[in-house]
Amino acid sequence: MPLYAFTFIATRVAIDVRNAGMSRHSGKYVAYYRVSTDRQGKSGLGLEAQEQTVRDRLNGGDWSLVGQVTEVETGTNKRARPELDRALGLCRVMGAKLIVANVSRLTRDPDFMRKLADAGVEVEFCDLPKVEGAVGTFMLRQMLAVAELEAGMISERTKKALAQKKAWYEGLSESERQRLKEQGKATQLGGDRGNLPGVSEKGRVRSIKTRQDKAAQRAADLAPIIRTLQASGVTSASGIAKALNDRGIPTVRGGCWQAVQVRRVLSRV
Repeated sequence: MPLYAFTFIATRVAIDVRNAGMSRHSGKYVAYYRVSTDRQGKSGLGLEAQEQTVRDRLNGGDWSLVGQVTEVETGTNKRARPELDRALGLCRVMGAKLIVANVSRLTRDPDFMRKLADAGVEVEFCDLPKVEGAVGTFMLRQMLAVAELEAGMISERTKKALAQKKAWYEGLSESERQRLKEQGKATQLGGDRGNLPGVSEKGRVRSIKTRQDKAAQRAADLAPIIRTLQASGVTSASGIAKALNDRGIPTVRGGCWQAVQVRRVLSRV
């Protein structure tokens, strides 16, 4: 892009951002909240605080909140973000805008920013100026570009550090390896835990329990929705599966519901 063109766009963005605070909200909105079970009590942006932030942001104007979606983040579901997919789907169906209480570290998450940039949905962050239309799309794309650049740089640094560590382990003599082993330290990249007696079995048991706990939590989250469907006369597993798919509620892996999956959930409810 020529420098003069970039300067023009940057100037236009600055003008629109400066004027953004004076505009009133209108139209439909879907709120997207994020909570973490281990950080909820420590964070200044728990669920209630995020809800209040959205209400404060939308205060004034002719608007309606047509949906509220909460993502319970864990270390394993941050890439998938099924509730974000549901919120974006609801925005497309309702012709609504997505409003996010706090963007903070999300600007460093290329997967999150890419979903927003490719969703075809207008997005507003409560901790950033209100910018809409083509300029808003431009800013979202720039945020994605920065997130991808930072992720790539982190990946390069990590690979370089791992290569250096691997070379260090490969250069150890047998006596040095033995000494490390006697001290209970790793003798290879990734450690020796898989080679220690009993550790592999403990890891397998712990992995099974983690999956069971996640399945139980997912069933508990779905229980109110399933009870509502059953109360309305939808009682068969196939009928419930269709209703969940129609509502845009994905499975734990982000796919579509089948009767067999519904039966598994019902066995835990």
